[in-house]
Amino acid sequence: MTQTTLRIIEAIKAVPKGKVSSYRDIGFAAGLPNGARQVARILHSMTGSHHLPWHRIVKADGAIAFPPGETRDLQIALLRSEGVMVNEKGQVRIIS
Repeated sequence: MTQTTLRIIEAIKAVPKGKVSSYRDIGFAAGLPNGARQVARILHSMTGSHHLPWHRIVKADGAIAFPPGETRDLQIALLRSEGVMVNEKGQVRIIS
């Protein structure tokens, strides 16, 4: 595993319960100003093995990245269970 991957994993794990961050902001926190896609790849491939709070990561505009369906519904439910306000369009307010 590369140092970059480790920094991304640490940044994802640092998002506290009840808060959200964006793929872009996680990339910035890991030292990768254009790293949003890399963050998405790591979430996709390593969430299970590293117990990453995938549901706390959304798009830069606050929108959930998943299309309508089971995974999107699960993310909304998990965020709401942590007290995050999710509107009817599947968007949250990101406070940086």
